[in-house]
Amino acid sequence: MREIKYIVIHCTGAIGNQLTDSIKKYWRDVKGWKSVGYHYLISIDGGYEQLSPIESPTNGVKGYNATSIHICYKGGSGGLDSRTEQQKETLEMLVKQMKAKFPKAEIKGHRDFPDVQKSCPSFDVSDWLKTIKL
Repeated sequence: MREIKYIVIHCTGAIGNQLTDSIKKYWRDVKGWKSVGYHYLISIDGGYEQLSPIESPTNGVKGYNATSIHICYKGGSGGLDSRTEQQKETLEMLVKQMKAKFPKAEIKGHRDFPDVQKSCPSFDVSDWLKTIKL
């Protein structure tokens, strides 16, 4: 198992009802990535898909992927926190599962990394962590 230093939270930065296949197509055809962007992708109904095993790096934060787990919710268009209550519940559950598995890992939003010029995940992760007691 690779060393996990970060659990990173993302948003897709688009409308919440996007299809996972269209997101994957964007990564492949526009970005030219060979692997997906995130390990987990949360839909607006709170359901989630595991897009990649956690043993494999994905393309979430340039320069940090080898040591990160990436969790993303569909939404966040225009830098607005559009998480549904169901997405919030699933995000909390996944983050707590990953933190239990990797207790030394730091939980951060994508925008909290050096030189990142985006609002992703469209909410303050450190404030949210206080509300869920992490």
